[in-house]
Amino acid sequence: MRGKADNVKSCLVVFLGKVEYPDALELQMRVCDAKKQGFAEDVLLLLEHPPTITLGRNGKWGNLLVSDAVLAAQGVRKFEVDRGGDITFHGPGQLVGYPLMKLEPGERDVHRFMRNLEDSLIGALAGYGIEAGRQGKLTGVWTKQGKIGAMGVHISRWITRHGFALNVNTELTFFDLIVPCGISGKGVASMHSILGQAVDLREVAERYAPEFAVAFSRNVVWISHEDLQRKLHCHAREIPVA
Repeated sequence: MRGKADNVKSCLVVFLGKVEYPDALELQMRVCDAKKQGFAEDVLLLLEHPPTITLGRNGKWGNLLVSDAVLAAQGVRKFEVDRGGDITFHGPGQLVGYPLMKLEPGERDVHRFMRNLEDSLIGALAGYGIEAGRQGKLTGVWTKQGKIGAMGVHISRWITRHGFALNVNTELTFFDLIVPCGISGKGVASMHSILGQAVDLREVAERYAPEFAVAFSRNVVWISHEDLQRKLHCHAREIPVA
């Protein structure tokens, strides 16, 4: 990880464990609203979700291959969201990352942001001996065995929301419920399926953060969920009431 420098922005990194999708979305919105009101530090939320299917603003529910009854029987919830991309699955054993960042003037390039996000995942996977990269013009991170990292973001006033999902120990049969990312004929993979053994999710999160720091030129600072809540509360108290 790059050394700290006075002119490098800080990014607070929080590992939340397993979080229901609506709760994680509410926290994202709270952080982004604070950033629009001058909250200076960027935030990276790292977590996993219970079984969840989300449809991005460019997606079609036709890429959901089963009925709501089948989803309910398997304990899978579904949501329409305002990120880019099509349909995807989130679930246990998957590392989900939500970078909540204010892009500086020199960073305001959506294509560059997505490529940096891909680079951070590619670097983290390389640390485990997994060869991954891009595939043509398709967004995300791919291996010879299939897609291992999906991405979809929302950027408003150059503040980012949503992010990536990296299959670590994910049960890949869940992807049979959908046409992943709306792309037919492409397989999916996980770190577990490639390495032949389970990988500790918290360890992956800890090893991912330095790659994020390099890709986005940030100094990462690990804090607890409680400390993040305190920072947001203190910031809200400092905002003048109109």
